[in-house]
Amino acid sequence: MKESARYVKIVEWSEEDQCFVGSCPGLLYGGCHGTDEQAVFAKLCTIVDETIELYKKDHKALPPATSGKDYANKLLEVA
Repeated sequence: MKESARYVKIVEWSEEDQCFVGSCPGLLYGGCHGTDEQAVFAKLCTIVDETIELYKKDHKALPPATSGKDYANKLLEVA
C-alpha cells in the first residue's frame, strides 16, 4: 500500500468554477482542478505523492491519516 492511501482524496464539481476540484484535506491546502473528473483525480494523486515526498525530504512528520474515518456517512448525517 502506498503511503498516500492513508489520505482521503476528494474530487467534486464546483458550480462556481464550472469544473471539477480535487483536494486532500488534512494533508495539503489547495489542490487541482479541471474539466475531466478522472484526470483531476489522477493529478490529485500525483500531488499527494509529491507532498508526502516533500514532508519526508524536509524531515517533517506527516499529518495524521484521514482515511478510514467514514467521512462519507458522516457527511450524510450532517445533510
